[in-house]
Order: sequence, then structure tokens, then C-alpha cells
Amino acid sequence: MAVAGMTDSGPLAGVRVVELAGIGPGPFAAMLLADLGADVVRVDRPGGAGLGIDPAYDITNRNKRSVIVDLKAADGPARVLDLVDKADVLIEGYRPGVAERLGVGPDACHARNPRLVYGRMTGWGQEGPLAQRAGHDIAYIALTGTLGMIGRPEEPPTVPANLVGDYAGGSLYLVVGILAALHHARDTGAGQVVDAAIVDGAAHLASMIHGMLAAGGWQDRRGSNLLDGGCPFYGTYETSDGRHMAVGALEQHFYDEFVRLLGIEGAVPERHDLTRWGELREAVAARFKARTREEWTAVFEGSDACVAPVLSLREAPGHPHLAARGTFTDHGGITQPAPAPRFSATPTAVRTGPAQPGADTAAVARDWDVPSLTKEEN
Repeated sequence: MAVAGMTDSGPLAGVRVVELAGIGPGPFAAMLLADLGADVVRVDRPGGAGLGIDPAYDITNRNKRSVIVDLKAADGPARVLDLVDKADVLIEGYRPGVAERLGVGPDACHARNPRLVYGRMTGWGQEGPLAQRAGHDIAYIALTGTLGMIGRPEEPPTVPANLVGDYAGGSLYLVVGILAALHHARDTGAGQVVDAAIVDGAAHLASMIHGMLAAGGWQDRRGSNLLDGGCPFYGTYETSDGRHMAVGALEQHFYDEFVRLLGIEGAVPERHDLTRWGELREAVAARFKARTREEWTAVFEGSDACVAPVLSLREAPGHPHLAARGTFTDHGGITQPAPAPRFSATPTAVRTGPAQPGADTAAVARDWDVPSLTKEEN
């Protein structure tokens, strides 16, 4: 593999990645590779990527470097292919066929670098009736049945930000595919295309639940099951100050400790009587409503009742456990999640803040030995 010019930290040190700028799951996948030590060069387009986020705060571009190439210019594709020649991985998130029309599709890239892992990130995938349709996270998880599982039965489905589709079903599956293909390329010398579709990943995330559905252990409706809020001892409850506690007391011995500390032991229906789950939920809700979130946090502190306070985004970094682990870090004045997971021999870190478009052109041209990057575009 090529020797990176930016870092020798992390298990992917020495891996070079070209990221064709986009929004959403592609940049997040590239950030994860960068967090793991890869030298990620983001090829930004003139005028920005489209969402209007201040680049200084776009954490998904941390640990990367940026060059600007106009792929619609006469020599734009050649400049990208010069980078591809020195790369191990390319990530693109265009609609199917767009990269080919721009001259940087898999065939063109593999002609220059047969070992290249070509990662494609889309919502609908490279083929199928919807492949050419526009879409966003919410539509992708809607069609897979994932969105329909989330929320209360008497209310519309709850939108889980863009975490389940874009990042879990999209970015993480793309990264898994890239790492597997890198392993194959290292062994065989042959690159390949990784087709990461959010619909595929989001469906795959529900594998266990599909098994439970087939076995009759999961009802195909919201808020009626063990893990979707239908169970009174696996859900959230409001406290007297308008905040919430999360309860996950699934196993019997955890549940026994939960009802004891909550103060309802012996006064509520038996937990296996599903016909009386409504009564049990009402009793639990009434108890939680009697005290503040902080008071209940103190009650359950140090126990195995599987109860935790529901914290906000700004509160989370200050939690003693997360602070002790360094789950969040501050870099450049921005509090942000630290790289994950952790490695004993090749530790990772936030090395640089969000890449500023085009700021690293000269350094990348030098480190990757791609002098065409610094020539004026035609």
C-alpha cells in the first residue's frame, strides 16, 4: 500500500482514500476511515457540496485533506484519475451513471489502478426500479419497514434523525465493504466495486427482528413488542421536571432490582402477563412522575436495574462515565465524539479539524506525487 503523507496513527495508516465530495453518508464513511488513520483526500467541487454548512463546523470532514477539482472542466477527470493512480480506495455518492459520465467511473479508475476499491454510496443502489430516483434517509428506511417499527402505535412513525438510514444502513455498511474489499485486494491484487445501498443496509439491520417475526415472536406493528416501546420495562418515562428516564430491565434479575428501587415491588401485575402490561406501564409512569430526573438517577446509581437518564446532546459529554472514557473530545473549540472503536496497538485521534475546501492542494500534490493538481484548470 502507498505511504500516507499525513499520519502514521491508526490501523489504516498508509491507506490512501479519494473521496468525491458529496453530502450525508459518503462523507461520514470517509470520516470514519480518516479517523482510523487513512489519508483521505476530499475532492471538493467549486462552490461547495450543496447543504450550505459552514465548512469550519462540518465534523464529518475532520482528519481529511481537501483539494478542489472541477470534474466538468476539460482536464478535471484526468486530475482525479492521477489521484486514483496513487490511491487504495475511492468513495463516490452520485446517482448511478453520473461518475461514468464524468469520466471517473469504475472502468476508468480500474484502467488506471486495478487494485482500487471503488466504493459507491447511494440510497436505492446501483440497480432496480428506483435507482435513478432522488431520495433521502427517511424514504429509504420507510420502504424497508424500519421506519414503520419506530414510535407509538397511535402516532405517526418517529423519525430517528438520519442515524438509521444514512449512517447505520449506509456509511457503516460502506466501510465494512471497503475494509473487506481492501483485504481481498491485498491478497489478490484485484480491486472491485462495493455497492452500498442504504435500503440494503437498513433492511439488514433488522435481521434479528425478521427472524422473530417469522417465529411469531414479533408483531408487525409499532409499540407492541419487547424492544419497540411496547414493553413497560423497556422504554422511556417522564419525570416530574419534564425530563425522562430510560428503562431496559429485560432479564428477570434486572427487573426485580428495578421494581424494588422504583418502589413498586409486590404492588404491580406480574410482568409476563401481557394482558396487564397497560396497568404495569401506568404504575411505572406514575412512580417516575413523582420525582425529578436527577433524583431518580441517584436512586438507580450503582445498580443493575438497567435504568439511565435520557441526556441531551449538550449534556452527554459531561456524564461522568463518558468523561472518564473520553467518549467526547474537544478539538478546535468544537466538542465532538472521539474516534471509535479503540485500538490497543494503533490508537486513533482527532488529528485535524474539518478540511477547508482546497486548502491542502499543494501538500497533497507533493505527498501523493500528483503535480497535475497544482496546474491551472483548462
